[in-house]
Amino acid sequence: MKTTKAAKSTPVKPVAKKAAKKAAQKATAASGKATGVAKKATATIKKAAASKKAAPAKTVAKKAAPAKTAASKKAAPAKTVAKKVAPAQAAPKKAIVESHAALVRRARRINRELAEVYPYAHPELDFENPFQLVIATVLSAQTTDLRVNQTTPRLFAKYPTPEDLAAANPEEVEEILRPTGFFRAKTKSVIGLSKALAEDFGGEVPGRLEDLVKLPGVGRKTAFVVLGNAFGRPGITVDTHFGRLVRRWQWTDETDPDKVEAAVGALFPKSEWTMLSHHVIFHGRRICHARKPACGACPIAPLCPAYGEGETDPEKARKLLKYEKGGFPGQRLNPPQSYLDAGGIPAPPLGAG
Repeated sequence: MKTTKAAKSTPVKPVAKKAAKKAAQKATAASGKATGVAKKATATIKKAAASKKAAPAKTVAKKAAPAKTAASKKAAPAKTVAKKVAPAQAAPKKAIVESHAALVRRARRINRELAEVYPYAHPELDFENPFQLVIATVLSAQTTDLRVNQTTPRLFAKYPTPEDLAAANPEEVEEILRPTGFFRAKTKSVIGLSKALAEDFGGEVPGRLEDLVKLPGVGRKTAFVVLGNAFGRPGITVDTHFGRLVRRWQWTDETDPDKVEAAVGALFPKSEWTMLSHHVIFHGRRICHARKPACGACPIAPLCPAYGEGETDPEKARKLLKYEKGGFPGQRLNPPQSYLDAGGIPAPPLGAG
């Protein structure tokens, strides 16, 4: 009986062990799965937490967006203004492609045309001698020739020579020169100039460029006015009118007066320089104005690359003409007879009418 029981109980132990192993394996797998689930749950929680932290930043960014919109709205009117201003800008000039020889021909033809329009062109400052001319030219800075011409009769009546003006009371000279503007600086210049003439040149105005530019208040422009009109020596006078017109005509694109003088001088014979200056300045004062050129009344319109910058309607353009071209007084109280013969009207004295 014992033997039989032993035989029957022997196979039970291996079965139990196998069952135990399987149970252990299942338990391990279950715990692994639980661990994986736990890890996944932890990762999900972390992601959720991170997304919750990032969410305010997105919200802030969304809230910040309107600020950009407001800034763009504020900037928008500036663009609108720029668009509105653009049409008021001057029309671009027509670029002329021409050889130097063609430029010389066109420039000289313009001068010939202007000579026919202004046969009476002359310096528009009243003077009787070189001393009066150099003083009047210095005074013409920052004012009109007309105002200078209305002021100098009183000045020269009281101080007719360099020696007289050199010894003048500055306060008395300032009172006379007050209508010309910047009268204190101009008083200092003309008294200093007169002293230099009296002490260094025997009371005579020198007839050489290198001597003239040494005088107080005298630059190249003033020197060439004096040389060309008081001594008959050729010179180009580059004032604001001259510089403006030669750039409009594309004779040069220089803005420095000395460079303009050199560039334009190279286009013409030296003998024509003085009258060329008068022709160009006359045209700039009467027809080719700075702000409203009378293009429709311009005799050299076919030769001008800037045609169209001003009024092109002939009737409207004629209303823009000045001085004798418009039937008005000129700038000189005592103009040349040729000017009067051409219909020019003398300017009135200071304080008249």
